[in-house]
Amino acid sequence: MIADLAGAFERAAIGSLGAQDELVKSMGDAVLVVCVGPAEALAFLGALFDRFGGGDSDLPLLRAGAHHGSAVRRGDDYFGSGVNVAARVADLAAGCQILATDAVAQAARRSGVGVVELGPYVLRNVSEPVALFEIDCGHDVRGHTIDPVCHMRVPRERATGTLRHDGAEYWFCSLDGVGRFATHPARYTA
Repeated sequence: MIADLAGAFERAAIGSLGAQDELVKSMGDAVLVVCVGPAEALAFLGALFDRFGGGDSDLPLLRAGAHHGSAVRRGDDYFGSGVNVAARVADLAAGCQILATDAVAQAARRSGVGVVELGPYVLRNVSEPVALFEIDCGHDVRGHTIDPVCHMRVPRERATGTLRHDGAEYWFCSLDGVGRFATHPARYTA
C-alpha cells in the first residue's frame, strides 16, 4: 500500500509540472522540483495540492516548502544553499501547509493568494534566521486529525479508536496504533 501511495504521489507531481518545471528526484513521500521562478512554483504547488492534497480522502496530508534561491546542477541533481533552505523550510511544514520564504510569499501576494507572515526561524545549517510565510493551500481539513503513531490523516468520524491522554484527545486509524500509543504515550506525544 505504501509503495502504491508513493507511486500515486509521484504521478500527481509529474502531472502537476508546468512546461518548464523539472522533477529532479522522487524520494518516496517527497519530491524535489525546480521551477523557473516563484510564480511557477506556486502554480506547481497549487496543481499538486488540487490533485493530491484535498482533505476529502484518507491520503496523508501534503506539506511543502518553497524557496527562491541559487542552486548548481551536477548531473541529474541540484546542490547549494537554495536547495538547503528549501529542504529546511519543507521540514517545518505541517500537514496541508505550504511554507515559503519571502520571494515566494511576494509572488503569492501579487497573485491574490493568502499569505500569513510567521516571522524569522533559525534553520539548521543556515547562518542567519529566515523569515517564513504560510501560503494558503486552498484546502480545508477541518474534521481530520493526524494519527500520532502512523502519521496518517484520520477523518474523526471514521477513526478506529480514540484515547485521551494528559487532557488531549487522539484519534487512530488502526487498533494497532491505539495499542502502541497506550503502551508508550510519551513516545508519540513528545
